[in-house]
Amino acid sequence: MTTTQTAPRFTERFPAELVSSTLFLIKRLGMSAKEQSLAAFDDAGLHPYHHAILAVLDEGSRETQGAIADSLGYDKGQLVGLLDELEEAGLVSRQRDQADRRRQIVQMTPAGRKALDKLRRLSARVEDEFLAALNEQERERFHALLLKLAEQHLPHCRLGSRTTT
Repeated sequence: MTTTQTAPRFTERFPAELVSSTLFLIKRLGMSAKEQSLAAFDDAGLHPYHHAILAVLDEGSRETQGAIADSLGYDKGQLVGLLDELEEAGLVSRQRDQADRRRQIVQMTPAGRKALDKLRRLSARVEDEFLAALNEQERERFHALLLKLAEQHLPHCRLGSRTTT
């Protein structure tokens, strides 16, 4: 007697209970956005974390490793590895702070500025593709609502509360 095994059957959609949950949708959309971003940045040979670091440096107000880590909410050890990658790629340089030899000053190189421009265009393209189902007014409203929630739940997103070091 032979038995036939069939592959597990997956439904075409999530259960209605889950789809009716805003938090479920936020989590699933966040995972999808992350996957799409990682794939696009990987194709460019960089990581979204690199983009964030270069964006912080472009603001010009946080140049020490510790200040960069704090402004992005990154673990300081994790940041060192990311800065190593950026430095190896010639996108940043690090020097000891002459005023405090324990600190490293990080600066973006000209190649880093070019990479940041490329990453900004890449990020805008990924965002445009991800939000393609929304028109301009819907995108603005969606962003405003997300920002309102982010300001409540994510300290790094609070406008006007940033300090410079």
